[in-house]
Amino acid sequence: MALDKPLVVTAGEPAGIGPELCNALADSAFASDIVVIGDASLLDDRLQIIDIPFPVRVAPGQPNSANAPALLNGLTMAVEGCVDGRFSALVTAPLAKNIIAASGVAFTGHTEFLAELTDTDLPVMLLVAGDLRVALASTHLPLRDVPEYITTDRLIHVIGVLHAGLKSRFGIAEPEIIVCGLNPHAGESGHLGSEDEAVIAPAIKAMQRRGINLRGPLPADTAFTPAAGHCDAVLAMYHDQGLPVIKYAGFGHAVNVTLGLPIIRTSVDHGTAFDIAGKGKADPGSLIAAVELAIEMASR
Repeated sequence: MALDKPLVVTAGEPAGIGPELCNALADSAFASDIVVIGDASLLDDRLQIIDIPFPVRVAPGQPNSANAPALLNGLTMAVEGCVDGRFSALVTAPLAKNIIAASGVAFTGHTEFLAELTDTDLPVMLLVAGDLRVALASTHLPLRDVPEYITTDRLIHVIGVLHAGLKSRFGIAEPEIIVCGLNPHAGESGHLGSEDEAVIAPAIKAMQRRGINLRGPLPADTAFTPAAGHCDAVLAMYHDQGLPVIKYAGFGHAVNVTLGLPIIRTSVDHGTAFDIAGKGKADPGSLIAAVELAIEMASR
């Protein structure tokens, strides 16, 4: 075992590809560093398993909301194990938000659920593909709600969490961060929206005064180009401003990291893929990358 304490992997939605992805870990070089939480009947018996049986029989591609409470119990157990020091980090296979919501649980995603479990006010979602890192100022919101959600104070908090995470989780001594604008052309001096000058720019200036190396607000269509210069992370204002870039650059090996939690958490960059569940077509690349990054962070 490379780690002093194992990391824990939650197998995710049982009717999706999560169990298949976890089974691929049995043949990995770091299998001895992993404990998987899930239904043992779906998992390779070479893995170290904490068995959480599902009350309703699992059929690939046919999710059942009656299994949601057991799934969330397993996730809660994993988080508690990280908080109390039994596990070094948490890696999560994908869930189906709508299936959990159909069970009567108010659930908007892993990030929000983990924040509630750990009493974290505002976690930050960061996607990683090699040297490309993209953080989000807002996550699972309808686009029409984004401008009201993004305030100067909230951006100051997000930038602080991102900066601290780049230092502590990634070992970057002096992170350089590019901050995207909200509107096309970063508002074009107010002609295409006022938020860039009135909301985003003041947050950038406030954090620059604290010694954080920031540039922006830059138009999102140039923030990711070589013309923008070197950076250690790009802060996008909303989900579909940042994620298309990272998924185009690294789909299948990108990793989702939650910054701001008191624990290390990584995840895959894709969903449950019900259409291919049980067909032997699932690519474990993103889960393997998530485990490798979690081990790297835990070792640091």
